[in-house]
Amino acid sequence: MAPDVWNTIVRPMLLDRRGKALFLSTPYGRNWFWEVFKIGNDPAEPSWQSFRFTSYDNPLIEPDEIDSIRRNTPDRIFREEYLAEFGDDAGQVFRGVHEAATAPQFAVPDARGRYVMGVDWGRENDYTAVVVIEADSGVMVALDRFNQIGWSLQRGRLRALVETWSPEVILAEANSIGTVNIEALQNEGLPVRAFMTTSRSKRPLIESLSLAIERRDIALLPDPVLLGELASYEAERLSEGGLRYNAPPGAHDDTVIATAIAWNAANSGNVRIDFA
Repeated sequence: MAPDVWNTIVRPMLLDRRGKALFLSTPYGRNWFWEVFKIGNDPAEPSWQSFRFTSYDNPLIEPDEIDSIRRNTPDRIFREEYLAEFGDDAGQVFRGVHEAATAPQFAVPDARGRYVMGVDWGRENDYTAVVVIEADSGVMVALDRFNQIGWSLQRGRLRALVETWSPEVILAEANSIGTVNIEALQNEGLPVRAFMTTSRSKRPLIESLSLAIERRDIALLPDPVLLGELASYEAERLSEGGLRYNAPPGAHDDTVIATAIAWNAANSGNVRIDFA
């Protein structure tokens, strides 16, 4: 809830009967809930108390189940959601971005390579971004980003990358404008599969890429646009407790989504995806 709800509405209602309030939340950075939590730890505030319990404290959950989750969850999310820790980086989705930018800038195709491609479509305000990853090594080998050109030219630029890298699969976002392009490319015989970005599919998509970057499972190209979009990408805590991932207002996330889709194509067994 908004901070002023407590001071202007709830607290006055508790005053006449010395009522009590219980604040329950998952930590999410150094926000208002953190300020309230600090009051409960202050000896000078005897009417307040703070408590913290981790998932390991829950007698109904086996510790090995939590350990399994930890191995497959980004560290920031695990510390918040399962260890109930307050972090300094609320909203920061991708950590260690620049440290993961170790891919060579001028890679050439290897006949032994197994390449996959991720595509996020855009035209005027947004950009179309195309990312190619070598699936076995996790090395990003190509990135193209463009806008203000027609669909025919966009498909032509994509075909040029296909001719160079011969991807086993092209996973392309199908939302709205993507469907027509996907059908056109499929009619040309390209190995294109459609990915539907929904609130259900986006979270595991982004969190899988976040974990890969954190663990250095993926080597990113040192492209300034890509690194900038990753560094500024945000997570917003929703009122019902979930997370919503987006670029900051007025910013772009085209290379982020294309990279996440390409990583999904390389590791489709690790993330549940919705195919059209």
